[in-house]
Amino acid sequence: MERLELRLLGFPQFRLDGRRVELALRKAAALLIHLAEAGGPIARDVAATLLWPEADADAARARLRRTLYKIRMAFGCEIIAAGAASLALAPSLSVEIDAGAFERACDAGRFEAAAELYKGDYLAGFSLPDCPEFEEWVFFRREALRSRLMQALERLVEARIATGDAHAAVLHATRLTALDALSESAHRHLIRAHLAAGDKAAAERQLEACARLLRDELGVAPDPATLALLRAPDAEAPRTRYVEVDGIHIAWHAVGDGPADIVLVPGFISHVERIWEDPHCRAWLDAVSRLGRLILFDRRGMGLSDRVGASPTVEATARDIMAVMNAAGSRRALLVGASEGGPGCIRFAVDHPGRLSGLVLWGSLAKGSRAPDYPHALTPAQYDLWQRRLLAGWGGPAEIETFAPSVASDRQARVWWAGLLRAASSPGALAGLLRALRDADVRPLLSRVKAPTLVLHRSGDRAVRVEAGRDLAARIEGARFVEVAGEDHWFWVGEQATLLEGIGGMVRGGKSAR
Repeated sequence: MERLELRLLGFPQFRLDGRRVELALRKAAALLIHLAEAGGPIARDVAATLLWPEADADAARARLRRTLYKIRMAFGCEIIAAGAASLALAPSLSVEIDAGAFERACDAGRFEAAAELYKGDYLAGFSLPDCPEFEEWVFFRREALRSRLMQALERLVEARIATGDAHAAVLHATRLTALDALSESAHRHLIRAHLAAGDKAAAERQLEACARLLRDELGVAPDPATLALLRAPDAEAPRTRYVEVDGIHIAWHAVGDGPADIVLVPGFISHVERIWEDPHCRAWLDAVSRLGRLILFDRRGMGLSDRVGASPTVEATARDIMAVMNAAGSRRALLVGASEGGPGCIRFAVDHPGRLSGLVLWGSLAKGSRAPDYPHALTPAQYDLWQRRLLAGWGGPAEIETFAPSVASDRQARVWWAGLLRAASSPGALAGLLRALRDADVRPLLSRVKAPTLVLHRSGDRAVRVEAGRDLAARIEGARFVEVAGEDHWFWVGEQATLLEGIGGMVRGGKSAR
């Protein structure tokens, strides 16, 4: 069996049984790459349209035939099985793709091996400007792999510091900051690594570089926690920890101290470290942590949690909540479910009524898409259109005008949101998550919720209509509905006092405790 190797992390390279093969024609390389990544047959017409979108059908098929001939000549054998209607790699080949090996290493938690495999961004320096569909496919693939690399490096830095290999931690953290120079959490990783290595001068230089970048580029100051790293290097700072559930490691950490536990269940995107980089979000989290111990976590498939396994469905989110509470030693807690996190909280409230003291739902809904008896959400077609628009804006502050119109023109907020999206997920993973939300329906559970419940919703929320919040409250016995002025979906911008007062009242009225 012949061995075909594709090196796609960096500028593409091809080898057959160890022999380097040059494909001078870029569309020949693109065709081979697309076939290898597809993992199975693709229609001839699909391949022709992908690579020659401007040509008519006959001309595109003729160019495809010529390209197949050039591939055969370059390799000296038939590596593509060309049928009358479809194309596939020859079944006799053993195919090795470095990008796939990288993902498998990440899935298995072998982050050191994954980081070693990642020699450069996916197809770096390779492009087909006249093939927009191919370029879009490459962009989404590249973003997914970069996001996995960022997560792998974040996990590696923590692991190497914990095991005393501070010099390796410095190398990984340096690479992380190069990937996202405006991420304060990346700089914090590097500062901590330098301190662990005993190089306080390097840590000070890194802090100065971080402060200068944040000031010059975003007009903000570093988080006080970042400054405190140097003032009190031996102080115990909050650390991201992990708990295993369903074979998946869920990232979590706790902030603050008090008799009450408050578990924040995030919406469709989260990252327990990078959420602190936005000053508005940081201030909100600090305020909540003064009301009680705030427990944060990333649902499966996003942020620092493992990116493997099924999408974070309602049932999976409820299991994640239980695992995190158990890991944190929390017997009872107030659950705060934001947006898409709400349905998972409702599932938890029904399944484990003795584990929560109350339920706060912000900007949430009971059903992800419209139905004849539920007019408060987008139709499936509208939902899919919105999802395509969100993914089309990937790489930038996608849909910030919908989520937070009050800060949509703020450069710092835009850079932070774009960076959070890229670090926390990928276009493909996010599409799966949003499909799970679209199909969710917890209305049959609402009458079974017995915990004290507060539902808050902004009157002009552009992401989830206020009618969905009213309907949610009406279906939960004894629930109180509070309408908040404004258009922002994010809870940490705009008017926040009502939500904070509501959480404080629920904490004082309940008896959540460890």
